[in-house]
Amino acid sequence: MSRPRAEFALPDARAARRGFDRAARSFDTASVVHDLTRERLLDRLDFVRLDPRTILDLGCATGRGAARLASRYPGARVFAIDGSLPMLQAARRAGSGPRGVTPLLADAEKLPFPDGKVDLIFANMLLPWAPPQLVFPEAARVLSEGGLLLFATLGPDTLEQVRRAWAAVDDGVHVHASFEMHDLGDLATASGLAEPVVDVDRITVTYRDVDSMVRDLRSIGATNVAAGRRRALTGRRRWDGFVRALEAARRDERIPVTVELVLGQGWGTGGGARRRTDAGETSVPISEVGIMRRSRR
Repeated sequence: MSRPRAEFALPDARAARRGFDRAARSFDTASVVHDLTRERLLDRLDFVRLDPRTILDLGCATGRGAARLASRYPGARVFAIDGSLPMLQAARRAGSGPRGVTPLLADAEKLPFPDGKVDLIFANMLLPWAPPQLVFPEAARVLSEGGLLLFATLGPDTLEQVRRAWAAVDDGVHVHASFEMHDLGDLATASGLAEPVVDVDRITVTYRDVDSMVRDLRSIGATNVAAGRRRALTGRRRWDGFVRALEAARRDERIPVTVELVLGQGWGTGGGARRRTDAGETSVPISEVGIMRRSRR
């Protein structure tokens, strides 16, 4: 499997979580890409025969996906899972679907569910912030035989105009890693997921100015959280240079920003690629209602 492109760096998990904590109240005002990919993933369910009893919405944000899944499968238990407590609180305030959704504070890389007991995992825009090489094996572990993982993420061409504009100013890291479509398929197979299918598409989002673009990215928590990012504040000179370079990409009085969408799926085998053996593993009863925290020893 090839590595992510050299100009990228993996996301800093703690910084990403802080960004989502701050974005909880503004997320839905700028979630156009999340909304689009959520609908595309939901459309895929029209073509599979599935009667899930337990559903996980991983990286649920404000819970819109979980609510839709609860409406679609009224007999299922739906868990809205996120690592950000403010996001889960926003999801609870927004409502939880016809039969209710259980918010669960947990990491997608270490789910508090037993092996082979989950029938559907819905991961809309989780993977830009959580490493697929950790998420996929955990999904394979908890999925039942014939259970389904659906995921949407961003490809490496996302924000290419932003990367080029920063490259004209300095050699710092400003966009974290994205994986190629084929690499994601290889990772899914290696993780124990069966028959992975991965598709790619591109859309262009346009902005009237740089400030509106930055405001939208901050509203959804999509700020620069690359592990190798510059920690000092961006000086006026560098910022002005970035703005000039990005303005040069303006077309038809708007600034275009490319978003590469990667959508995929994989099936559970009931066994997964690996099992957790760490002594600190804990389980959480799925009958518990409310915002549940995974305990640590």
